[in-house]
Amino acid sequence: MTGSAAVTEVVTLASELIAIDTSNTGDPGVRSNERAAAEYVAEKLAEVGYEPVYVESGAPGRGNVVVRLPGADPSRGALLVHGHLDVVPADAREWSVHPFSGEVRDGYVWGRGAVDMKGMVAMTLAVARAFKRDGVVPPRDIVFAFLADEEAGGFYGARWLVENRPELFEGVTEAISEVGGFSVTLRDGVRAYLVETAEKGVVWLRLRVQGTAGHGSMLHTDNAVAKLAAAVTRLDRHRFPLILTDPVRELLTGVAEITGVPFDEDDPETAVARLGNLARMIGATLRDTANVTMFDAGYKANVVPSEARATVDGRVLPGRERAFEAEIARILGPEIEREWDSLPPVQTTFDGTLVDAMVSAIGVEDPGARVLPYMLSAGTDAKSFQLLGIRHFGFAPLRLPPDLDFSALFHGVDERVPVDALTFGTRVLDRFLRDC
Repeated sequence: MTGSAAVTEVVTLASELIAIDTSNTGDPGVRSNERAAAEYVAEKLAEVGYEPVYVESGAPGRGNVVVRLPGADPSRGALLVHGHLDVVPADAREWSVHPFSGEVRDGYVWGRGAVDMKGMVAMTLAVARAFKRDGVVPPRDIVFAFLADEEAGGFYGARWLVENRPELFEGVTEAISEVGGFSVTLRDGVRAYLVETAEKGVVWLRLRVQGTAGHGSMLHTDNAVAKLAAAVTRLDRHRFPLILTDPVRELLTGVAEITGVPFDEDDPETAVARLGNLARMIGATLRDTANVTMFDAGYKANVVPSEARATVDGRVLPGRERAFEAEIARILGPEIEREWDSLPPVQTTFDGTLVDAMVSAIGVEDPGARVLPYMLSAGTDAKSFQLLGIRHFGFAPLRLPPDLDFSALFHGVDERVPVDALTFGTRVLDRFLRDC
């Protein structure tokens, strides 16, 4: 059976990776530690004959591991399969199991990173080990990369490697990674597997406003807290224009064909609303979004502070970057100071031999299923790798139970992945990489 060795060990690999706490707060003053997970991965790769390249990028503990498996045709562009080792923090008091236990229970592997994305890292590691152990020669070179810092923009991971060690990705023309290839069950049990072909750009916006400090008991007409609160409230109530992009149109067209319920291109929100739990994710790709995530002001109950600060998480459709910035400036007004950190959108077409290989691999393991493109509302390390001209797809295959609210598991409490989904995905990934 294809991928049998990899299938045998994938659950153990996922569990052990989850048990390594690689929480990434994004705060430069709080040390993150991908090193332990990177050393674990490097050891597992070296055990079967790889010569891993271990790189700490820009700060102690920010470990990355890269290996290359030579293919049959070195003249073809190589394929990059990448995954990140860091996870967002988790509060154990909120969980049914300890978030860094990696516990296997009730048919699931539980813990922070099970979905985002140590499950896919385990699948990748299992297949890479099996290929080396069995002497499998893929059609072209495959570069496997296990990376730090994706949850904070990849500046100590993918972005650092792209800028400082681009030779590790020499010849790579295409890539696959997270948040794609998962199933959603539609009419009569028919599953559609969604492959990410685009993702919104990221704009992290730091806001600041000045006012006049004074005693809290007096009259104030220049209150920095009030001014900033009013500005972010305007932003919160603002609706950016609805735009139907090609990946969303293709997805909704495919869903309409499967369900027999057509969608009106002038009213895509109604079609998205029919997607159930997935509507939260897909709905966010119909327009730009800007959500206030942090607010900081003041130091004492009876003092009006002279300054207030806030952070906004903006997500921007491809081609909308300048329009988004202009709209933000108009909503906030000239008194609000703004600083930007941004990562670009990603977009490609849903075609080519790599897509054919995805469709074929899914079809063998789940006959009758459909494979459709979609746009991710969040961001991945694809934003960094596209700087090298690499075409990117989200393809981390998982066959999911119809009633599982998959999108809620990303960064959520009780994050978990079905054991059957991991073994299914490992078989699909094995077939795909043999035919890539």
